[in-house]
Order: sequence, then structure tokens, then C-alpha cells
Amino acid sequence: MRKKIIAGNWKMNKTFQEAEELISDLLKHLEAHSLEDDKEILICPPSPYLELATDLAQGRKLKVGAQNVNANDFGAYTGEISAPMLKSMEVNYCIVGHSERRKYYHETDESVADKINALLKNEIIAVYCCGETLEERESNKQFDVVGKQIEKALSHLTSEQLKQIVIAYEPVWAIGTGKNASPEQAQEMHAYIRKQISGKFSKDAAEEMSILYGGSCNSKNAKSLFSNPDVDGGLIGGASLDADEFFKIVKSMD
Repeated sequence: MRKKIIAGNWKMNKTFQEAEELISDLLKHLEAHSLEDDKEILICPPSPYLELATDLAQGRKLKVGAQNVNANDFGAYTGEISAPMLKSMEVNYCIVGHSERRKYYHETDESVADKINALLKNEIIAVYCCGETLEERESNKQFDVVGKQIEKALSHLTSEQLKQIVIAYEPVWAIGTGKNASPEQAQEMHAYIRKQISGKFSKDAAEEMSILYGGSCNSKNAKSLFSNPDVDGGLIGGASLDADEFFKIVKSMD
């Protein structure tokens, strides 16, 4: 069953006390809201707060994800966090390939594929981010760019492994800019991604995959974006840092 997912990527924000307050406020909203089985709410706080988040979310209507992972299980990698560490804290998801990781830390599709392998080995769902820059879209290269990103990062997987992958389309030109893809642009790219998955794996695999939209999504534009047949929710940045605003986005799936 294909899931509708709203995922909050906090990025490098909130103190420990602020994080605890935000999670508590969000849980109050969720407890008062009837969440259907095909819908999932996910927060991805900074790694120092993961155990706090999993403790508070235990047995509740909330899943927890990490923002990054190292491809190695252990070793001399100062400052890094491994998939076994995430698993030991009962982390459910992990974002990989985010455009900020690609830009600032020079991650490639190949290095992201290694991270995906590490997550799958530890039974953690990978939220794989892909998307084009403004220059690439203005040059009408967006489909080539996204198609190659999917090919390099996911084509080595089996159909069974693919069930542990969520794709997040994030047009780089819309992240943190206040601009967002129009509902038509989002649907067009999501349909293209699903077609690529269908061609590389199977129609069933493509139909089961959740594909999220990320890029300046907020409570004002969420419903129009999520109403498209191939948009299965959102990877939310700034709007996930306020419990009331994030919950409005959650309700837009109803």
C-alpha cells in the first residue's frame, strides 16, 4: 500500500529545549487527529536530538528520521553517525542525497548509493532526494538530470529493496527561496519519476513507491500540491519548525 507521508526536515535548527517543546506540541496535535493507516508523519531533527525524539514518539503517531548517515558501519570517522547507531535508537527513516549535502559536502549519486546500501542493511527506510538546479530547469534539462540521479543511486537495488525507498523530488531552485514548483510542474516531474521506476523495476514497484515534493512547501500551497495523483506528500523544511504550521500541512492530506 502506497503511503502518504509528511516529513519535517529540521536541518540545523532548535536547541535541545526547543526541540523537546516542538515535538511535544506536535504530538498534542497528532493525538487529537485521526490518522489513517496509509498516512505517516515523520520528523527529522538534528542527530543530537534523535534519542529524545524516538523516546517521545514511542507508541505515538509519529516516526523519526535522521538527516544523514555515514556509509560505514563503524570506524575512525570523527563527527559521523552510522546506520547501526541509528537502528540502535529506533530511527525509522534517514534522508540521503539532500541538495544541501550535495552542495556543501560534495556528495555524489555514487556516495549516496553507498549510504542507501548501509541503511537498507540496517532496515532503515531511505528518503532519497533528487532534483535540478534553476539553470538546469531553464535549459530544459530537468528530466535528464533527475533521470540520471535515479539511475546512479537506485538502479543497483532489487525490487524488494526498493520497497524500503521513498523518493523526495526537491527542485533545488525552490529550497529555502520561497519559490515552489507549481502543482503542474510537481505532478509532471513526479509522474516522470514514477515512469522511470516502472521502466527500471516494474509497474507494481512504481505504484507502491511514495514520492514526496520538497521545496518551499507550506500550509498555503500544500493542498494544491498534494492533490496531484503522483504527489504522495512532502518533505517540509522551514514550515516544519512550527508545530501549528506543520500540523496544518498534515491536515491538508485529509
